[in-house]
Amino acid sequence: MYPDGKRRKEGTTFKIVTISLVLCLILSAASQAALGDRTLSQGSKGAEVKDLQKRLVQIGFQVGNVDGVYGKATAAAVKRFQKSRGIKVDGLAGSNTIDELKKLTGESTTSSGKKIGIKNTDVQLLAHCIYAEGRGEPYLGQVAIGACVMNRIKSSKFPHTIAGVIYQPQAFSAVDDGQINIQPDDGAVKAAREAMNGSDPTGGAIYYFNPAKTTNKFVWARPQIKQIGSHIFTR
Repeated sequence: MYPDGKRRKEGTTFKIVTISLVLCLILSAASQAALGDRTLSQGSKGAEVKDLQKRLVQIGFQVGNVDGVYGKATAAAVKRFQKSRGIKVDGLAGSNTIDELKKLTGESTTSSGKKIGIKNTDVQLLAHCIYAEGRGEPYLGQVAIGACVMNRIKSSKFPHTIAGVIYQPQAFSAVDDGQINIQPDDGAVKAAREAMNGSDPTGGAIYYFNPAKTTNKFVWARPQIKQIGSHIFTR
């Protein structure tokens, strides 16, 4: 038999240990949670928030520190991403937003054949860009647009995925005005595949512009390679 005081002390100790174990299990489960398991919002923390932040940064939506904390900068990046994809702009990383983000993020393959991974949606995304930027252009000109994207992937100046290049802020007017979401035709898909397989009618261009539509001093100052259709392609 134990004195009542000792029994109460042991009971209290047992409760503290039990609560600590439960908290550890909760924290462990939170740290192992995968992106998409729950809706994320300002104040959310954990590995899935860090995954969200990494994916946003990968395609050019800066979040500040990639620290697993869903703060104002992350919420603002989510809103910019939602606006670019035609999703309800609320700053919440719910199922629709996360599903769309997962479609665009991952690894890619350079035009030289070097694998940075394989992503099934790369062809469609590149086709969207080609069609939005170059519908009405000759087929060779559409391949050339795709080649510019692939050439950027190989350059240290740009992101290293197709999604990262296309969604880099202010990189393509079709993203800024929403035309990137227009469904591409079969010709644009074919041009995307050709560019991804290494075809480059531009001779290494990383920029292009329509001289009839822009007065931008930066692109006019770039070394010009050739003109295909209505676009001049530059280094």
